[in-house]
Amino acid sequence: MSRLLVVEDDNSVRNTVVMFLELEGYQVDAVSTTREALQRLGANSYPIILSDIYVDEKTGLDVLETAKEKNPACAVILMTGRGTMETVMRATRGGAFEYIAKPFELDQLLQVVKRAENQSSGDQEKEADIEDSPQTEMIGSSAPMVEIYKTLSHVAPTDATCLIEGETGTGKELLARMIHRNSKRTEEPFIAVDCGAIASSLIESELFGALRGSYTGADRDRVGVFEAANRGTVFLDEIGDIELAFQLKLLRFLQEREIRPVGSPRSKAIDVRVIAATNKDIQKLVDDEKFREDLWFRLNVIRIEMPPLRERHGDIPLLAQFFLQKSNERYSQHALITASGLRALEEYTWPGNVRQLQHLIERLSILAPEGRIDASAVGNALESMDPKDHSGETLADTEAEQIRRVLAAAGGNKSRAARILGIERKTLYRKLERIGL
Repeated sequence: MSRLLVVEDDNSVRNTVVMFLELEGYQVDAVSTTREALQRLGANSYPIILSDIYVDEKTGLDVLETAKEKNPACAVILMTGRGTMETVMRATRGGAFEYIAKPFELDQLLQVVKRAENQSSGDQEKEADIEDSPQTEMIGSSAPMVEIYKTLSHVAPTDATCLIEGETGTGKELLARMIHRNSKRTEEPFIAVDCGAIASSLIESELFGALRGSYTGADRDRVGVFEAANRGTVFLDEIGDIELAFQLKLLRFLQEREIRPVGSPRSKAIDVRVIAATNKDIQKLVDDEKFREDLWFRLNVIRIEMPPLRERHGDIPLLAQFFLQKSNERYSQHALITASGLRALEEYTWPGNVRQLQHLIERLSILAPEGRIDASAVGNALESMDPKDHSGETLADTEAEQIRRVLAAAGGNKSRAARILGIERKTLYRKLERIGL
């Protein structure tokens, strides 16, 4: 067992922690002031140090700095009952092993100490053995993905209209881009349009363009998406969200390959390939008379269904490794996935598909203890990514510390922190306001 140093000015907390750790078999030196702590560090080398942050005229951050100067490999665990954004950021950048908010469960403290002990002894779980990621945009070698590749190889060289179906997060736009990249139009524009994000009153001018004065606010001629992508490819995402009123005009364009900008008396010929995508059951929308059957037939020339991640679990190791490599490069880190972490990733059902896996890996590469993504780290991260959290209506107290740590790791960049946490930026703002940051 390792010899630990505990720095805590609260007698009751210090005595409780010391007694608990000694009962667990550890040898513990305990002090109540930073002066005594610095003296001990000058005379001894401790592999693990537990220190309160607010002690006296100096702080646990001074203890952290001194300990790291003497032994960069030591693990310093900081404890506090009144952490702030500034202290968390300084602790993170100073190399703190862990940051624990008071009050804490003693079992929680023990888990952290054991992790620190494993790190100092080198007795850590091995990195998972994952083959190198292929140098391609679409990752996967499972049977469903091989079928996708076969279809793509036949379809891409043609100008056939394609309809890509699949749940949110399965990679429909990525497939559309690969079709374009492997087509004869590869040197021409590829423009993606989220039909569900455009107001019904604006979608005609967005796609077909508009002349100056054709509607309120049209102070200049506007080139539409189809004309801007002439000789290239237009990707119409969430095609099922287009209202019936515009569906007939879209059908006419697909039949005649001509557009008439809003306010224009003349049509103009346009040469674009159209790839559409949806996460809805278009056949049901047709049956419910919410989608034109003739437009459905026109779009459904080549139908490709993107499989959900739960149906291609064999691709998870490659995907996880690919996303981890990208995240490590972005944040200049060296996180790795252990064998148990990989098993935990493979056993999850992934309701958010590949996009959810990508966000989780990015989050874990920053938050996983010592940069090791093991089963415990995966489980904790998945628990905090409760889908209900995306509504922004609730905030568990246990999230506050994690939000602080993510913000610290992201250098205070709220957009990046929101992406890592898997929530919208406006949701993060509400959470920060609620916890007083």
